[in-house]
Amino acid sequence: MQNFGIWQIAIILVIVLLLFGVGKLPQVGKGVGQAINEFKSAVDTKDKKSDSDTGDDTDDAKSS
Repeated sequence: MQNFGIWQIAIILVIVLLLFGVGKLPQVGKGVGQAINEFKSAVDTKDKKSDSDTGDDTDDAKSS
C-alpha cells in the first residue's frame, strides 16, 4: 500500500471540507468517534463472552 504524502492528505481534507462544510465537521467527527467506541466495546464484549464460553465448556466436560 502506498504511503500518503502531504499533498494527498491536503487534497482529501479539502474534498471533505467541500462535501460536509465547516459546520458539519464537528458532527461528523463526533459520529465517527462514537462508531469507533461502539465497535471497540462490541469487540471487547465478544472477547469476554468467548472467554467465558470457553471456560464453561471445560467446566461442563469435567463435571460430566
